[in-house]
Amino acid sequence: MEAEMICTEPRPLSRNESLVFAVNGERFEIQNIDPSTTLLHFLRSQTPFKSVKLGCGEGGCGACIVLLSKYDPVLKKVEHFTISSCLTLICSINGCSITTSEGLGNSKDGFHPIHQRFAGFHASQCGFCTPGMCMSLFSALVNAEEKQSPEPSPGLSKLTVSEAEKAITGNLCRCTGYRPIADACKSFAYDVDMEDLGFNSFWRKGDTKEVKVSRLPSYSPKEHSCMYPRFLKDNVKSVILLNSRRNSWYAPATIQELLSLLHSDVVQNGTKIKLVVGNTGTGYYKDTEIYDKYIDLRYIPDLSAVRRDNSGFEFGAAVSISKVIFNLKEEQKLNSCLDGNMVFKKIADHMEKVASGFIRNSASLGGNLVMAQRNYFASDITTLLLAVGSSVSILEGHKHEKVTLQEFLSRPPLDSRIVLISVHIPFLEPIRNNDSVETSSGLLFESYRAAARPLGNALPYLNAAFLADVSCNKNGVLVNNIQLAFGAYGTRRATRAREVEEYLAGKTLSVGILNKAVELVKSSVIPEDGTSHAAYRSSLAVSYLFSFLFSFSNSVDYAISDGPFDKTDGILLEEACKRNNDDDHSQIVQPTFLSSANQVVESSREYYPIGESIIKSGSAIQASGEAVYVDDIPSPPNCLHGAFINSTKPLARVKGISFESDSLPNGVTAIISFKDIPEGGENVGSKTVFGFEPLFADDLTRCAGEPIAFVLAETQKYADVAAKMALVDYDTKTIDPPILTVDEAVDRASFFDVPPFLYPEKVGDFVKGMAEADHKILSTEVKLNSQYYFYMETQTALAIPDEDNCMVIYSSIQCPEFLHSVIAKCLGVPEHNIRVITRRVGGGFGGKAIKAMPVATACALAAYKLCRPVRIYLDRKTDMIMAGGRHPMKITYTVGFKSNGKITALHLDILINAGIKPDISPAMPSNILGALKKYDWGALSFDIKVCKTNHPSKSAMRAPGEVQGSFVADAVIENVASVLSMGVDSVRKRNLHTYESLNLFYGSAAGDSIEYTLPTIWDKLARSSSYVDRIAMIEQFNGSHKWRKRGISRVPIVHEVLVRPAPGKVSILWDGSIVVEVGGIELGQGLWTKVKQMTAYALSTIQCDGSENLVEKVRVIQSDTLSLIQGGFTAGSTTSESSCEAVRLCCNVLVERLAPLKKQLQEQMDFVNWDILILQAHLQAVNLVSSSYYVPESSSIRYLNYGAAVSEVEVNILTGETRILRSDIIYDCGQSMNPAVDLGQIEGAFVQGIGFFMLEEYLTNTEGLVIADSTWTYKIPTIDTIPKQFNVEVLNSGCHKKRVLSSKASGEPPLLLASSVHCATRAAIKEARKQLKSWGSVLDGSDSTFQLEVPATMPVVKKLCGLDTVERYLQSLLTP
Repeated sequence: MEAEMICTEPRPLSRNESLVFAVNGERFEIQNIDPSTTLLHFLRSQTPFKSVKLGCGEGGCGACIVLLSKYDPVLKKVEHFTISSCLTLICSINGCSITTSEGLGNSKDGFHPIHQRFAGFHASQCGFCTPGMCMSLFSALVNAEEKQSPEPSPGLSKLTVSEAEKAITGNLCRCTGYRPIADACKSFAYDVDMEDLGFNSFWRKGDTKEVKVSRLPSYSPKEHSCMYPRFLKDNVKSVILLNSRRNSWYAPATIQELLSLLHSDVVQNGTKIKLVVGNTGTGYYKDTEIYDKYIDLRYIPDLSAVRRDNSGFEFGAAVSISKVIFNLKEEQKLNSCLDGNMVFKKIADHMEKVASGFIRNSASLGGNLVMAQRNYFASDITTLLLAVGSSVSILEGHKHEKVTLQEFLSRPPLDSRIVLISVHIPFLEPIRNNDSVETSSGLLFESYRAAARPLGNALPYLNAAFLADVSCNKNGVLVNNIQLAFGAYGTRRATRAREVEEYLAGKTLSVGILNKAVELVKSSVIPEDGTSHAAYRSSLAVSYLFSFLFSFSNSVDYAISDGPFDKTDGILLEEACKRNNDDDHSQIVQPTFLSSANQVVESSREYYPIGESIIKSGSAIQASGEAVYVDDIPSPPNCLHGAFINSTKPLARVKGISFESDSLPNGVTAIISFKDIPEGGENVGSKTVFGFEPLFADDLTRCAGEPIAFVLAETQKYADVAAKMALVDYDTKTIDPPILTVDEAVDRASFFDVPPFLYPEKVGDFVKGMAEADHKILSTEVKLNSQYYFYMETQTALAIPDEDNCMVIYSSIQCPEFLHSVIAKCLGVPEHNIRVITRRVGGGFGGKAIKAMPVATACALAAYKLCRPVRIYLDRKTDMIMAGGRHPMKITYTVGFKSNGKITALHLDILINAGIKPDISPAMPSNILGALKKYDWGALSFDIKVCKTNHPSKSAMRAPGEVQGSFVADAVIENVASVLSMGVDSVRKRNLHTYESLNLFYGSAAGDSIEYTLPTIWDKLARSSSYVDRIAMIEQFNGSHKWRKRGISRVPIVHEVLVRPAPGKVSILWDGSIVVEVGGIELGQGLWTKVKQMTAYALSTIQCDGSENLVEKVRVIQSDTLSLIQGGFTAGSTTSESSCEAVRLCCNVLVERLAPLKKQLQEQMDFVNWDILILQAHLQAVNLVSSSYYVPESSSIRYLNYGAAVSEVEVNILTGETRILRSDIIYDCGQSMNPAVDLGQIEGAFVQGIGFFMLEEYLTNTEGLVIADSTWTYKIPTIDTIPKQFNVEVLNSGCHKKRVLSSKASGEPPLLLASSVHCATRAAIKEARKQLKSWGSVLDGSDSTFQLEVPATMPVVKKLCGLDTVERYLQSLLTP
């Protein structure tokens, strides 16, 4: 067979020094530009298109996704694919067309159906991630049209449901919980079951499929295609290469030209050159180096070719990973019967788990291998290709060399003048004897990876790929040859387990053989010293080898028995190969997505439009990218950009700051510190009711991450680079050691005071309760770690000096009023000189409250000193270092209980790590106990200390203290049940409150007995989730599955909230439209939407024509601290209802003013409509502005929220992976103001809670500096890690006379319900430990009494299931 050229780029016909491309159809021609400029930076700074957002700068979140369209000269058509604009260099898009979300549609030209469906499915909350989601889906829709398949029904596309969900696997969202996003995407799929689509604004329950489709916003591929403008189409016959000495960017067209460049005067000794294909490597290796020359390799045919012949595939090094996947899969489709093609498909399947689609579209195969060779990157692709015996071609000078991949990896790191040309993946066949395939022989291939996230940019703990040539004889399965590759386990490069291979070759599998192989692999795969989770990684190597060898037979146990087979060899091998090649039996299976979801909501028209599920205000412009966030505001002239220089020491003197050169770095204007505080001002960065926190460290830095100075530069990039280059001179002589743990704080009596009015009251007599107990558990310890907010928009601010010594500050903050005060105090000016404006916040969760203040204050100080506008947008790493996050704590408890499970007394010693300053920490004891009291403990006593440590101050994070308190309560219940060998659920139920005990523990917050809905919810959930039946099904499953165990758990919550005062202002304009101002900030929680509904309802009580449909006339505007004062904090879940009540008070006043006029007009005309009434009111000088300040009554300032959840999980004992199979939630919203908004809050909070309990590790080094500081190292939930079946009921529990129109909070309490996932995981582990004990293992503790850490990550779960579970199992088989 002759070599077939599948794809190559043509030789270019012309060159140009100008960069030409299109954005949303608009032509751009650039003469001069810094070649290190990213597409994201260009779009945001040089165009009006701001939908592309900077979420991480690593290609790890999807907020910056755009669609790139380029002409393929071989296929003679335009190809379309998503790219990450934060990594793509602007010079690399020459001749391409870029489409952003604004380009799909907008408020002026009409929204795209994607935008409309995202809004209608309630799939946008804060909205910062939404444009990127829309572009991911749009790309999938465009490419689906290329499929040769029947035309779908009108309104649908050629996408499948699976493809629709897969389209957004690389996109992160912190607000929604992903379910509504998945539904919006699936609504375009031709095979969607409309009954599976969730709650939306398009149809009502009971509508037919045809009606539902007709009510979706119309979609037609022809009407909604992407743009490739005429001026680019005219040039498709000749590729115009960008070669610009002016911009130091070169695009060689041949290998010879490349060699000439590498050895020419242009690239001399010492010249720093960067070889560029997709530039995606900078997403991991943060490249701040300044290069002299950039060489684009994509237009060299030898580097972009794909060839296929009898020997296999030859991929040019510049071929994208996506194209490698495509070609390997296409080959398998042509002949799926060949073993070699099966290997190709499996390699491709595994590659689809590497990074995200928008990264694979740009990332090159060669680039991945070079990163592994040069930087020791933990590459999956290297391991895959090593297992199948791949080779590479490299070019050094004029020396062209082909070497094995293993030899390539073992060489010294390549320098930039050595070029990887191509990669050869061989076509594999079974061993042949005398030109014929060995009787009954076959190839088996499998690959594995264990990572914190099934898909996306998650580095594996270990990856592996195994290739075996096997045959069958009368004794069983014979291993003719085997190749075992392991990587990413804490060694520099992927390796082959040669000793294991040699041992297995020529042997017939048996338990003894497998046991010996396992011993050998443990001694071969040894992580280097200092590798995290080293024992876990080694255990994975054992698990994967065991899993692979097991797959050789149809019956797992039978395959490795020492007895003879009763099947013919050929049939056995055929079944073994089929099993190995069947994805259903593969360890690396396509992660399943949200398979189904059900939402039950009850709307009420009692206070219409309150109670209606109207679309969230602004959701369509969020989807299109037109919604303006702080960093979207155009920079004023002469604007500077700031970046913090942070301490890396927990306690040290700061002697000075310097740079490698004597002068300031390029582009830097000034550096300010505490010494630059103006006379009369103070070094203040934030404040709470408990005190102030400094803006900068003074001569002493007191925690790692504390701001030391602020760099000002001409661009954000210059500022960020300079801050990273800064050298801080520390001195720790004669300074006491820092306090880094709560135990050290206790030893040194380092505490913050808790005001007596905030310290909770004990309940009952602990001594008496312990005396009544039949059993006691003494001094059991629970530790809880921190959690990072991971709002999609990092901290950002813009400060603009104004006339007369005034200042306007735009800040993404939850409490503008407090920031206003802090800035005035820092600058030493009256507060009336300061104006803080906040329109919307791209996610907050508490992190944009106190922690946003120093960011904006630093900008204001710099602007004040330099008399120039100053802005900042923190890079993700700096944000994570400074954030503080959720409070870690250590809890030690003693509990007494009866033999029937009734608890009689509980005592807790709680140590809270508050960090260096109080922030809101003195309020934590009350919050913790408020949620912990959800059970009737009989008697409850405690000693709580708020510890002062040398960490950044911890701050409020969604459900601060409550999530820890609720979890500890369930940990106590779980322990009691284990000791008594009782079912956990029965112990929980026995200790649920009666209304009498609820009153004892919560006092007046308990409300009336009719409000205590938890018992009803508890029983209702058991029925709706089929809880009892599923317990029996799980028992049966666990009895018949050795390597997967399931668990289920039902958890209640009682969550106490505080209603805060809130201001409001309502103005009615001449045309009848209404402007509303409230103190509450729109964070994505739907506050503006509920306020609009309340305004429309309250004004409609005037009862004139047209007043029943006022919602569309209402606009809620941005917060302005000089226009509306006393805004307070937007926090604690209750700001929406407080703001609504403030607005209602305003509207009541306006209605009262309008009523006499209405009566007068009715006497003069047949009817009075709204517009006429308001026009006449203006003409007759009726005051149509009303302000109010709502202060809740003491009897209603606190109330309780109730809910319950059932979660079911499946744990893989071999890897520690936990899959959430199903979660059912019932949550009492009182009488919901907007069920769609509350539903979104419930789901989003629950999924954020999953992150806390199962995934998110906010790690620090030994000096307290955060090291989990990127999307690579910190993993929030994604669409592939949420429950596969997700059912939520928003309970409408009726009238609550002390609530605002009977409503209740929904923002924070549901987060606590995610502990049901953790408890279910514990139940599954318990079953695994029982099994392990039956195999003779000696457990640390009993099989049922153990502590499951938070978060319950894969290494944690695997350790409890047994790191040696495979060895124990094999030994049990060998033991007579």
